[in-house]
Amino acid sequence: MVWVNAVVQGALVGGLYALFAAGLSLVFGVMRLVNLAHGDLAILAAYLAVLLADHEGLSPWLSLLVVVPAMAAAGFVLQFAVLNFTLDSGLAPLLATFGLAVIVQNALQEGFTANVRGLNAGSIATRSIRVTNEISIGWLPLLTLVAAFVLLGGLQLGLQHSSLGRALRATSDDQRAAQLVGIDNRRLYGIAMAISLGTAAVAGIFLGMRTTFDPYAGPVRLIFAFEAVIIGGLGSLWGTLLGGIVLGVAQGVGDQVNPGWGVLAGHLVFLAVLLVRPTGLLGKAAPA
Repeated sequence: MVWVNAVVQGALVGGLYALFAAGLSLVFGVMRLVNLAHGDLAILAAYLAVLLADHEGLSPWLSLLVVVPAMAAAGFVLQFAVLNFTLDSGLAPLLATFGLAVIVQNALQEGFTANVRGLNAGSIATRSIRVTNEISIGWLPLLTLVAAFVLLGGLQLGLQHSSLGRALRATSDDQRAAQLVGIDNRRLYGIAMAISLGTAAVAGIFLGMRTTFDPYAGPVRLIFAFEAVIIGGLGSLWGTLLGGIVLGVAQGVGDQVNPGWGVLAGHLVFLAVLLVRPTGLLGKAAPA
């Protein structure tokens, strides 16, 4: 049963990884942009929730109603005012997002110090569902996995069935052709980044409710999110959810083998997928 428990707990952790990876997957799929500041911006959202808790007394759940729209608006402004001007300039988008990551990290340290912080989720943080004597499922990890499923499922349905989704897919498939039929690519990119940072805010707040964080917690989360996207398959939001779960299960099983092997096991699975199926588990192979 200990191995079953390792798989179950790993899958629950994978839900958090999928939340972090959702926005990263969307932005890469639409703009082919790897946002190196994605993890740091998620941590920024968690600190905004800390501010609301300290000064306004808002719970993390209520802070979602404030932080998510705020981060989405910031994402639109960031893309429209800064990143749009770098997209046709080779490495400029990577350098711009790397610089943004450094700025966010240092600003958070100046504003909040290097001390770890956390968000009080209330009694739900310690409540669990006992399945057997060896297996318990925490309510908060379960809600995180459900949130990842709903968020990624909603994004997938939106991309498939809404006019905005069709415009995003058209722009992703052929930017020039989309412009010829009247699609404003730059505005769409701003919307895509707004959605991305909105989902990052959700991930950051759920992270803060599940564990502690500090101003430099972003890069590690970025690595896990990137691995989840690659494992699942670029361009597949359901693949992102699967990739996060696979990565979490790998880490959970690795921890069961040896407490120091969890992260290593996740990296090894990531490398194995790259070697065996470079397009990811649900990714589509490029046409010959």
